Amino acid sequence: MSGPGLRVPRRVVVVGNGMVGARLADELARRDADGVLDVTVLGAEPYEPYNRVLLSDVVAGRTDVAAIGMPVADGGNARVLRGTCAVAVDRDARVVLTDDGGRHPYDHLVLATGASARVPAVPGLGGDPGALPAGVHALRTLDDAREVVAATVNAPRAVVVGGGVLGVEVALGLAARGLATTLVHGAAAPMDRQLDDEAGAVLRAGLEAAGVVVRTGVRPGEVLVVGGRAVGVRLTGTVPAAAPRADPHEVLGAGLVVLACGTVPETSLARRAGLAVDRGVVVGPGLASVTDPRVFAVGDCAQPPEGSRGLVAEGWDQARRLAEHLVSLAAGRPGPAAGAPGRPRAHLRMPGEDGGPSMAVRLGTLLSSRAPAARGVGGRGVDTRGTDVVKVKAGALSVVAMGRCGSRRTPVAGERAVRLGDPAAGRYVEAVVADGVLVGATCVGDARVAADLTAAYTRRTPVPADPAFLLLTPVMPAAEPASSPEHMPDDATVCRCNGVTKHDIAACVTDGGETVDDVARATRATTGCGSCTDAVCGLVEWLVRDAPAREVRPETPAVPGRRG
Repeated sequence: MSGPGLRVPRRVVVVGNGMVGARLADELARRDADGVLDVTVLGAEPYEPYNRVLLSDVVAGRTDVAAIGMPVADGGNARVLRGTCAVAVDRDARVVLTDDGGRHPYDHLVLATGASARVPAVPGLGGDPGALPAGVHALRTLDDAREVVAATVNAPRAVVVGGGVLGVEVALGLAARGLATTLVHGAAAPMDRQLDDEAGAVLRAGLEAAGVVVRTGVRPGEVLVVGGRAVGVRLTGTVPAAAPRADPHEVLGAGLVVLACGTVPETSLARRAGLAVDRGVVVGPGLASVTDPRVFAVGDCAQPPEGSRGLVAEGWDQARRLAEHLVSLAAGRPGPAAGAPGRPRAHLRMPGEDGGPSMAVRLGTLLSSRAPAARGVGGRGVDTRGTDVVKVKAGALSVVAMGRCGSRRTPVAGERAVRLGDPAAGRYVEAVVADGVLVGATCVGDARVAADLTAAYTRRTPVPADPAFLLLTPVMPAAEPASSPEHMPDDATVCRCNGVTKHDIAACVTDGGETVDDVARATRATTGCGSCTDAVCGLVEWLVRDAPAREVRPETPAVPGRRG
């Protein structure tokens, strides 16, 4: 401990052991080398934290339940109480009360209660995720995923309600398991929040090619229940003109109904505690409640001034900033200054420049590097670009959208949008540029272009004078396969969800890491959406194999030690 005498650790209670709550605890543990914090995490679920983003992969059979675990913050000055539900907060006494009669005093309270699955007000449904008829499931928890997988054994037909990102992923996953699957969506095209009509039509064709029947412009009018078990869904029209092939009164037989209708922030605990609540817990730029500066909120339950998109990368960025702030407060030092984001080094090359495209294209993954974010939880000027990239995890069907995109985008002076619509090839690409950089993009059906667009967007690399070249990359001559990642820049981010760069992975290998699991434990790479796994595997293999050669090569500087 620093300073004269014994310093009593600040007590931090985190309510919620989901993806953001667990990340916050891990961020605190990694930063609290001096033991200035005493952290207690209250998790209502009895499990260790897991990656909720990958639940649709579990349903699809692409990922095993055992593979979606997240780092555990138990040990040292942190303890995690699983299966312990917070029921009340006494803000006067600064105590959290739990369902087992426990009392947990705090100096700082963090609400990371997440969100609950939204259950539509449809006859046949109880309106509560915990009181659904047999055969009807939301997909929000590990138990939900297990129940859906179990139901696929005896249910040959399934209906997925909701054509957003999760609904598309689940429908494709169930179809891959051999179920006759119908996706029901009330708008004119699936993923209408991210895609315009033309892109949505290409996505629809891709879904149908994968065996998913798509019903747009209709919604469930009733879930048919016999003997307490769902047997089908009766449809009712919402946008008849948008779906002339759909019967607005069609009855779909199904023994499995999956609700993918969005989420509702879980704010009941905050509301009972007298905190300001709108859609979520209202917080200021520093993530502190506008009602009580000792209470913070992060993730899906929070409503910051800049709004929330409900993406996990955004919640993880909040966890990082808040951890830095809390450790600084407890250590009695000023928090890191919030400055303007720096300008990253450009490292992407388009084909034709210096003989070939960049390593981002060669690795075939979403390699990007976020500009250094403004530090501190003050929030002013914090760079969150890259936390709004939406990617569908659907095997061969590639859908990526970011920034200024979709039919809801209102044109702004100075913006220029170029697009390539190629329905026959199952491809649609749109790039939106302003002031010489990419400010938004949509890419359906072309993972290679999506990789470069994502990297250009997150790094703010200058776009070509003619932005049409952003769309034409895939028809140019392909680069020869890279024999080694040697020329890949150290700051290229291999794992976008966690901001893990080649440098971080190299540092882990230098410190003795030999496997992807070692790298995942040290850096969290591959623990997000999972799209970087192949790239991380290849990079680790090369680093381990090439380590002796790199050690004796005088022109290659030594890789610094791992981040603390």
